[in-house]
Amino acid sequence: MTSPKKVPLKEGAQKRSYYKYYLREMTPIPEEKQEFLKNPKGKAEDALKIEDRNKLFDPGYLSDEKGYFMLENGTGVVSNNTFFKDCKGSMLQWWFAWHGLDPLRYAIWDPYDHYDLEINDEARQKMLDPNVSIADKCYDVDHLVTESLVMGTEPMKLLIQFKNPKYMGYDTTKIFTDACSFLVCSNVLILLEDGTKIPVVMTHMARDVEGGCELRSRFWMGYQIFDGEAKKMIPDTMVFPEEVVAQLLGHNFAEFTNLAAILPSVYAEEKDNWA
Repeated sequence: MTSPKKVPLKEGAQKRSYYKYYLREMTPIPEEKQEFLKNPKGKAEDALKIEDRNKLFDPGYLSDEKGYFMLENGTGVVSNNTFFKDCKGSMLQWWFAWHGLDPLRYAIWDPYDHYDLEINDEARQKMLDPNVSIADKCYDVDHLVTESLVMGTEPMKLLIQFKNPKYMGYDTTKIFTDACSFLVCSNVLILLEDGTKIPVVMTHMARDVEGGCELRSRFWMGYQIFDGEAKKMIPDTMVFPEEVVAQLLGHNFAEFTNLAAILPSVYAEEKDNWA
């Protein structure tokens, strides 16, 4: 088997000040998580159901902080908890606004899997507008990304439709409090070549803790949320492919391990560089 190669870059990427983060090797997944990936499937009853998503604001920990889960209704859940040393949630909020402006910014997050990211002109204007808050730059913006879930395999396209947390049914009074220092959420469609669109709901939220912040991620596979209401979008006769659910967990472990390693320095160097 040939070794995976880093994603190809667009012309001019080498001139960017943050190109050096593409050149560095990805920070490996911690040994504890590598060991966990040998048996990552949890019990269905331990998974956070999408209807209970506001429990993410509760203090303490839930029963599904890490792993993947296949539910009785054919859907799946992916969960991850990542410690970001020397980071605050506000830095993650900045990252999700900033990285959409240049495919290289997406590539430095995961240089082996993140091939491309596209936004439209309206989204670009919004992100570049100094009068729009960092949080609002993360809402009601679509990212069309090309990425691999498994390093070295053919990439696929995903439409990530970032939404206002209120639209996604979250208690917005809890955001930017001790309970939650960062939150982005989206309806995602995995776009297959045959025209099939696989629905997923994604949420990343953080809370500041001693020494950094704690990122907690959830993916509800087979769902979309419309005006606060979660709807199962796959037929009752279908079971979401368990292989895809498991692959997403490993991918999430890898990309957020690397982001946690580079974000403090990227933020310090680039926080005012929006162009």
